[in-house]
Amino acid sequence: MVSREQKRAAMYKKLQLLRSVTNSHAHSKTSIILDASKYIEELKQKVEQLNQEVAMAQNSSNEQIPMPVQVRVEAKEKGFLINVLTESSCPGLLVFILEAFDELGLDVLQARVSCSSSFHLEAVGGKENTQGPVEHVDAQVVKQAVLRAIENWNESSEQE
Repeated sequence: MVSREQKRAAMYKKLQLLRSVTNSHAHSKTSIILDASKYIEELKQKVEQLNQEVAMAQNSSNEQIPMPVQVRVEAKEKGFLINVLTESSCPGLLVFILEAFDELGLDVLQARVSCSSSFHLEAVGGKENTQGPVEHVDAQVVKQAVLRAIENWNESSEQE
């Protein structure tokens, strides 16, 4: 039969182990157990958060994976400065962006494009002097049109 002292020593060892596992600095049995229960709750929350992240990652992998892209449009005195930057080379993207400019009635006044390892477009777009009233285009409208063009390019490149 196990004596009381042996039971007490075994309990003390287990409490010290629990204290070390939970990084508790408490000395009383009750405080160690409370710290352990708080630690368990924190672990449960972390597990739940990780499960949600995994579920979101699985859902996004089933859907279209968005390509990291930066689009910046600044209104200038006579048009817009448009910057588009992606992390990968995007064959055919320039055509879609130029079509978007055309739909807005913007002319490319000056442009610099690089698409070797990444895609980078820096363009100045505006309306040339035309006869008749010049329609005002907002920078946000231009940005949305460029983003839509990138989306259309992404969809068309997935179908191929």
